Amino acid sequence: MINTLKQLVEIPSPSGMTDEAIGFVEQELTNLGVATKRLNKGALLATFDGKSDRARLLTAHVDTLGAMVKEILPSGRLRLTQVGGYAWTAIEGENCLVHAEAGEPVEGTILIHQSSVHVYKDTNSAERTASNIEVRLDADVHSAEDVRALGIEVGDFVSFDPRFRQTNAGYIKSRHLDDKASVAILLDLAKDLVGADLPHPVHYLISNYEEVGFGGNAGIPEAVIEYIAVDMGALGDGQHSDEYTVSICAKDSSGPYDLGLRRQFTALCREHGIAHKVDIYPYYGSDASAAISAGYDVRHALLGPGIESSHSYERTHTKSLEATRELLYHYVLTTMGDGR
Repeated sequence: MINTLKQLVEIPSPSGMTDEAIGFVEQELTNLGVATKRLNKGALLATFDGKSDRARLLTAHVDTLGAMVKEILPSGRLRLTQVGGYAWTAIEGENCLVHAEAGEPVEGTILIHQSSVHVYKDTNSAERTASNIEVRLDADVHSAEDVRALGIEVGDFVSFDPRFRQTNAGYIKSRHLDDKASVAILLDLAKDLVGADLPHPVHYLISNYEEVGFGGNAGIPEAVIEYIAVDMGALGDGQHSDEYTVSICAKDSSGPYDLGLRRQFTALCREHGIAHKVDIYPYYGSDASAAISAGYDVRHALLGPGIESSHSYERTHTKSLEATRELLYHYVLTTMGDGR
């Protein structure tokens, strides 16, 4: 699972540029003999057969935060527009790739314009905004014309160096654990689902536009009754989630999740000794809430590994990944209730 996660986070996939990451997941599932198909929006749907005509769906997203080239400056630097929501301070000093439409990606570094403390008096005090965060390209460029000669143009995607690291204490540090940690969990779980005696069919929806709000809101099979978003648990002041348990969301900014499913998850955790926390995420929305907003008549829920420093340089622990996988395993093996 960790090796798969490392491979996933090292595939650049900001929302809107996810074909390679979707292809990776598609190949992993195909290697297991799982039937898959690409949806019109570029997402991936996979199916595991079950005995009932009522189905379950588990979704996780491969798209990540990123940026696009907004402006090519006369200095040869680039200004950015954000893809997804994050603080500019979260990417300052990060290495990046500019994905030129023609040719190889060009490496660079994201910096505030007045980055040198030996030249600018306001390096520390300046607010980081779209007007002063720039990409310094690792190329001999001194003008906008030099940049365009490299094949770089407005609208090109910019991806961030994930800096994946696994520590001896079991911590995983990387960008884009949201939500590639969950995708890695589902890929590992798939090994147990192939050929299993499932009470209900299980679909995987690997979505590709979650970070911009409309990922898992289409392509849902008609037989789906229960829709489970597998996504990160948010950590911080006032939160109960941590990096060592599976986080079960009771409510986020879209409103409450299905109470019957939440109670089923906590009951399974108690029955099987799975470390878990129930939590509320105040500034959060998931693919499950996107599906509800799109009008799907499903019971929806949200759970996943606890992720520290979301939308920044993130961290989790292998215990959290394992707890999430174990809960999902026991869930898909249970018979669906009446939803009350």
